[in-house]
Amino acid sequence: MAINVRPISKGDREAWEKLWLGYQEFYGADLRSGTDMLWQRLLSPPADGPFCLVAESEDGKVVGLAHYLYHATTWTPEPRCYLNDLFTDKNTRGRGIGRALIEAVYAAADERGAAQVYWLTQEFNEKGRLLYDKVAEVTPFIKYAR
Repeated sequence: MAINVRPISKGDREAWEKLWLGYQEFYGADLRSGTDMLWQRLLSPPADGPFCLVAESEDGKVVGLAHYLYHATTWTPEPRCYLNDLFTDKNTRGRGIGRALIEAVYAAADERGAAQVYWLTQEFNEKGRLLYDKVAEVTPFIKYAR
C-alpha cells in the first residue's frame, strides 16, 4: 500500500474526527468535549504543538493520525518529542501506516533537533507493541498519574 503522510489540513476534519473517536473507543476514553478545541489547536498550533500528521491511502482516504508535541526537559538542552496519539483505521492495519506515521514524527523531531521521541501505550495493545518493538526500545519507566 502506498502511503502519503502529510500535515493535517482544514478539509480533513471529518476523516480526522472519525479516527479520533476510534482512538478514544480503543482506549476506553471519552474526550469528545475537547474535540473542537483540539481541532483548532491542530490547525494553528503554538510553537511546541500539538501537531498532527495524517496518513493517506493510495485513493486519498485518511487512514491514520499522529498527534505529537515538544517539551523542554531538565536532562538535555534539546527538546523531547512526545508522540501523544497514534491511531490507524482498523480496516487498514498491518499495511505499514503506523510505521509511516512514526517515521514521519521521527523526521519532524530530527528537523527540530529533538533529543528523543517517546510515547506510551497500554499493556493490552499487543498489535501496536509488535510494531513499537521494531521501531523503538521499550524503557523500564512506570507511569504514575493523578
